[in-house]
Amino acid sequence: MLYTANHTNQIAAYTGKLLRDRFGKGPESVHVSVGKYGIALHIRNFIGPVEKFLLNQEEEKAFRYTRELLMESLLPELKAYLEKEMDIRLEEIYYDWGLHNASGIIIGLMADQTIETEDYTGREALHKEISRITGIVQKVPEKVYSWWMNPKTLFVVREGILILIEKELISTGFDEVLRTTKRKLEKRYFEEETKLGTILGRTIVDFYVDWDFDKDKSVIACTFQD
Repeated sequence: MLYTANHTNQIAAYTGKLLRDRFGKGPESVHVSVGKYGIALHIRNFIGPVEKFLLNQEEEKAFRYTRELLMESLLPELKAYLEKEMDIRLEEIYYDWGLHNASGIIIGLMADQTIETEDYTGREALHKEISRITGIVQKVPEKVYSWWMNPKTLFVVREGILILIEKELISTGFDEVLRTTKRKLEKRYFEEETKLGTILGRTIVDFYVDWDFDKDKSVIACTFQD
């Protein structure tokens, strides 16, 4: 199916409504990209008064817990809508929030698609650097592949990155604590210890990361300036 601007506008409108219904305030905008391997919904200026208060009080844990709960009810509806109305069947959904600028992203990977790394300038150096940093904070990935979702958004998938103690934490019910900790740790290392933008000759605007612990898989999304 060829997805036109009308399709992506419909998806953006539906997503904005879902967010507004759940959170009491919708985002300023939702930019939708549909590609061969998946879909990206980039959310801008999305934060309500209560959430802003929590962050001002340095209650990031409460902020993330609230969003996790609401997203758990929102994502199945979004997935069902995409499948029924747009014929987009997703096997996995990831998401993350950029607290510094009230941005966010929802990433869906298509069902029945074998993702292959696309060739682009700087790919090998980027994969090497991502593997190096991942090896510092957990272990070197068993597999890394990446592709440009649109001219400003690069997706990187890592597989086989969990260490034994992380698997044990997940099995004993501490997966959300682990997710929050890994987010802060990985983002800090990627922002302070590496120059992904320099490798690609671009300026990074946002860096998002999420995990599917059951599949031992992680998706990184980097957005860049024009």
